[in-house]
Amino acid sequence: MAGAPRTAESCADHYLEGRAPQIQNPKLAPATKELCFKVFSVMHSGITRTPLWSAEHLEAHEVEAAQQLTRENSFHAETRVPAGQRAELSDYARSGFDRGHMAPNGDMPDRDAQRDSFSLANIVPQDGENNRHLWAGIEGVVRKMAKKEGDLYVVTGPAFLGSNLRKVGKVLVPTHLYKLVYSPRQKAGAAWFVENTADAKPNVIPIPELERIIGINLLPALSDEEKGRMLKLPNIRQKGDRRNS
Repeated sequence: MAGAPRTAESCADHYLEGRAPQIQNPKLAPATKELCFKVFSVMHSGITRTPLWSAEHLEAHEVEAAQQLTRENSFHAETRVPAGQRAELSDYARSGFDRGHMAPNGDMPDRDAQRDSFSLANIVPQDGENNRHLWAGIEGVVRKMAKKEGDLYVVTGPAFLGSNLRKVGKVLVPTHLYKLVYSPRQKAGAAWFVENTADAKPNVIPIPELERIIGINLLPALSDEEKGRMLKLPNIRQKGDRRNS
C-alpha cells in the first residue's frame, strides 16, 4: 500500500550488511524507537525529540530519480512516536532555527519517500546559514559521490556535546552534526563533523573518531581497522565562494 510504513524487517535494507548502529553511550539509550521509512531508517530519541541517526543505502538510480522531483514541503509530527516524546510543528515555530533534514529531501526518489523525509522524526533544529550553505553543499557532494560510486551507505545525525544545551520548545538543539559516508566499492569511509553554527567549517574525521565522540557504533558490520580506511571526501565550497552563486 502506497505510503504505508515499512515493516521492522525492511529497516535492515538501509544498513551495511543489515546491521543497525548500536548505542554505546547509556545516556542516549532511554526512550529510543526505530522507525522504518521507504528509503531510510531513523533511531528516534524521546529525550532529545530528534533522530539520533538517519541511515540510508543511497543508490545512484534513486539519486537520479530524486533530481527529477520538485520539492513539496510537508513537515509533520511523527504519529508513531508517543505525543510526550515527539517534536511538534509548534516547537519550531518562531524558533530562529531551520528544520534541518538528516536524511535529505534531495535524496528521495518519489513522493512517498519525500513525504517521509519531512517527518519531524528526521529533523533537528539547525542553524539556518549552516543548513542552506555548508550542509546543503555536503548533501550535494554526497549525491554526486553516490552517482559515481554506484551506491553508498550514509548515516547522518546530531551530536549533543557539553552541558550547556539549548532547546526550541521541547526539542534539544544539537551542538554538532555529522554525516558518515561509506563506499562498498572502495571499502573505505569517512565523516563530516561540523558545528551547528553559521560559520562552521567542513571538518572531515575518521569513522572511529566520530564513533568515540558521539557514543554510537555506526557501522557494527566493520572492524575498527576496516572503519579506519579513509575515503577521500570532496571539498565543500564555502559561502562566499563565487563559483557557488
